[in-house]
Amino acid sequence: MLQGHRTWIFDKKPAIISKAVVGGPFEANGMLADDFDILHEDLWLGEDSYEKAHKVLLEEACLRTTEKAGLSKEDVQFLIAGDLINQITPTSFAARTIGTPYFGLFGACSTSMEGLALSAFIVNHGGAETILTGASSHNSAVEKQFRYPTEYGGQKPPTAQWTVTGAGVVLLGKEGNGPYVTSATIGRVVDMGLTDPFNMGGAMAPAAVDTIEAHLRERQIDASYYDLIVTGDLGHIGRETSLDLLKKHGLTIDEEKYQDCGLMIYREGQPVLAGGSGAGCSATVVYGHLLNRMIKGELKRILVVATGALLSPVSFQQNETIPCIAHAVSIEVDGDK
Repeated sequence: MLQGHRTWIFDKKPAIISKAVVGGPFEANGMLADDFDILHEDLWLGEDSYEKAHKVLLEEACLRTTEKAGLSKEDVQFLIAGDLINQITPTSFAARTIGTPYFGLFGACSTSMEGLALSAFIVNHGGAETILTGASSHNSAVEKQFRYPTEYGGQKPPTAQWTVTGAGVVLLGKEGNGPYVTSATIGRVVDMGLTDPFNMGGAMAPAAVDTIEAHLRERQIDASYYDLIVTGDLGHIGRETSLDLLKKHGLTIDEEKYQDCGLMIYREGQPVLAGGSGAGCSATVVYGHLLNRMIKGELKRILVVATGALLSPVSFQQNETIPCIAHAVSIEVDGDK
């Protein structure tokens, strides 16, 4: 199952049985609104704090996913999920509601693919029949923790990105109609010495390139094997930086087939600066829009490279640099086992 140093090949091809994505008002005005299962009209979601609203996003995505599969939460062995808030409390409080045995993850914005890779590993080896896995973020909760409360009206540079308010969840199992999870390449921490928390895309780009290179090398395939290679949330700055680095390292990827979730989710003209970000960014785009395209037959093989900046408010205040990571998971329509 281990191919090379850090790539898993899933011979049983765990199946995506069902999925659901939930979003907020900004996402409702975005490019991919039709791919959401639930869209909310305001950021409060009927709660009295943004953090509690954040919790509701994941609860709704988990419950809708199991409903679509015709299962109850008692039928699911594990929940594997995470977010960006202190000690991933929104996810842990949602897990309290769901009641399923729970693994909490923190991979920053790479959490969606970290969870999918680990879930596929467990299912592939018979450790579970079904697993819920996903990630979430809430714009106002994340802004309050990592930068400034939105109501302060603080100015941001053009390199900054807009945190997605959303949650994306899939139910992974041994059997199903797919699409299927076929492999995963686990990222390593890459730190190029950047310190600007308003330039996450530039900081994460080298980690994305490192993981893409390792994935293609260890699977012994060319980038053309995939219909689409999509990064998590590099935005405009990070995408251009990563393309330059890929060329420098001798890897040629068709730019039309190299996309970024943070550039797909919002419309031209929405004030998102360099693009979307947040743990919910790749989770909603992949589990909503891209899986829908695969189900329709428009895409047969995709590689999702979710990127994460592993900083915290404390590390920034201590003048630390920004360590980054990227996890890659391949999803394919072919279910021949």
